[in-house]
Amino acid sequence: MGPRLAVIPARGGSQRIPHKNIRLFVGKPIISYSIEAALESGLFDQVIVSTDDPKIAEVAHNSGAQVPFLRPADLADAFTGTNAVVGHAVRHLRAHGSQFESVCCLYATAPFVSAVDLQESCLRFEDSLMDFLFSVTRFEFPIQRSLRVKADGSVEPMFAEAILRRSQDLEEAWHDAGQFYWGRPDAFADLRSMYQGNSLAWALDHRRVQDIDTVEDWARAEQLFTLLRTGDLEG
Repeated sequence: MGPRLAVIPARGGSQRIPHKNIRLFVGKPIISYSIEAALESGLFDQVIVSTDDPKIAEVAHNSGAQVPFLRPADLADAFTGTNAVVGHAVRHLRAHGSQFESVCCLYATAPFVSAVDLQESCLRFEDSLMDFLFSVTRFEFPIQRSLRVKADGSVEPMFAEAILRRSQDLEEAWHDAGQFYWGRPDAFADLRSMYQGNSLAWALDHRRVQDIDTVEDWARAEQLFTLLRTGDLEG
């Protein structure tokens, strides 16, 4: 396979957790974990960070990534999707003479990402004809037995036909793990959706998946990370 690019989006305007992408996580900027995993994998010709923030750019550079541009403001708001950011990076680098056959987007707040997962998922993706491959994990409770809480505080099943069925008889459900996304350069550049039957799933153990959207999420992720690192988390 030809050249590969890693893109780590990291805008500067996080509101719920200020300076989220460079906040210290178990002793070092959280973005550094994604950068280090990408570098350790040995897969990539370039590992870049797409940011609009000079401070993030400095931290990224010090962690070993390249920052070939500062992202324009119209791609740095809270409503800009991942594909638009990665597509911009692909088009920018192409305009400056770089070509890639595979692109991997890694989130900046994904400290559980591993070089081994990147290596193995890369092989699976490049052996396929799919546009994308991304990390997923199982829901820990059957979503078919979820409840709706109404305005008066009463509850009703969201899926009445499944609420009384045994858990083992229900189809297993998965969700995006929010770690990494492999894609063809044109798939990102053309802003193709990942949810149109053109993507493969890469399953992760739910113990290595944690959304980090609030300060409480952050604290839980640090606890989980420490337990995994010391081997104190049982299966």
